[in-house]
Amino acid sequence: MNKFSIAKLGPGLLFAGAAIGVSHLVQSTRAGAEFGWGFVWALLLINLFKYPFFQYGPRFALATNTTLLDGYHKLGKGYLWIYFILNLASMFTIQTAVTIVTAGLASQLFGITENLALWGVIITLGSMLLLLIGKYQMLDRIIKIVMVILALSSVAAFSIAFGKTGNPLSWQQVFPDSSALLFFIAFLGWMPAPLDVSIMHSIWSVEKNKIQKKLITVKEGLFDFNVGYIATVVLALCFLGLGALVMFNSGMTFSNNGNAFAGQLIQLYTSNLGASTYTIIALAAFTTMLSTTITTLDASPRAMSISVELLFNRKNKHLYLIWIIILALGTGFIFLFLLSEMGLLVQIATVLSFLTSPLYAFLNYRLVTSDIMPKEHRPKKGLQILSLIGITILSGFTLFYILQL
Repeated sequence: MNKFSIAKLGPGLLFAGAAIGVSHLVQSTRAGAEFGWGFVWALLLINLFKYPFFQYGPRFALATNTTLLDGYHKLGKGYLWIYFILNLASMFTIQTAVTIVTAGLASQLFGITENLALWGVIITLGSMLLLLIGKYQMLDRIIKIVMVILALSSVAAFSIAFGKTGNPLSWQQVFPDSSALLFFIAFLGWMPAPLDVSIMHSIWSVEKNKIQKKLITVKEGLFDFNVGYIATVVLALCFLGLGALVMFNSGMTFSNNGNAFAGQLIQLYTSNLGASTYTIIALAAFTTMLSTTITTLDASPRAMSISVELLFNRKNKHLYLIWIIILALGTGFIFLFLLSEMGLLVQIATVLSFLTSPLYAFLNYRLVTSDIMPKEHRPKKGLQILSLIGITILSGFTLFYILQL
């Protein structure tokens, strides 16, 4: 990869930064701890079937220099209204879910206080200030450093754990019974990320183009996306493997308490890399979740701002500021008055994401195969077939889950 290509990297790594958070540190590790290697099939398949719909974000953005939200609006105003309502209903819960994990890690790392509500408010306000001061350029720079730290520490921990295990590995794959169905759906919901992150990716792609001297081509954008996507899959397998190698059949289970969970998570690393690495590993995990917190805090206000401008045909340069304040205040309110167990909030957010996956899959597919998309940049036949299979699978799982309620 030449220097020019490296300079073009950005939105794909932002996607990875948003994805490698709760779905990896929490859900994948817990899946390995409770089911061993039994969910590898689900992890690989859900990443395969979601791939086209995530890819359509940068593909559409770079082919048209507009976001997926602009595309939804052109398909029909009703589609954009549906997105606006869904995002408004879920963005506070999702932001709280990722910030809870970050707060737990901050408590473990800095040890100033174990009050998660206080940590949550501090992290939210700090992230908001960073975004308002540094804007997209800051996100673009920070995420490259974070991804290197996370990748090296995660792969190293998994490799050492794999080498140390004295137990025979069982690769028997399992399908969860009714008692584990909620967790399974939550696991699929944010693996590797909620499908609406494709919308954020399209927004970041347009923002990246604004600061480039030369526009990023569709080919370059897809390369950037593939780098980020492959990273999310590899690291998901590492986290699942850590849970399987260190905790499966050990009698140890993850706590739903934020502080306790964070301590157990860091212990997964230090038990393999050594106690002397505690600070480095805790910092890497905290930085990873902080990047997720920052990217989600940036993404929803951008999306809501664009949605409002399109729905009401009115430009307002202060909309991003208004929406980021609304999201920060709503998240802070949940922390101060409605905070319950971390596990419950994570499950609510992930299940909501899973139930809306078929809708976003359909919209993204319809958009990139419509006349709105330049013909030369529409997906090839093979990718279209995979898309149709993916829509069917996601819809089937969603219907199956609803019938089990």
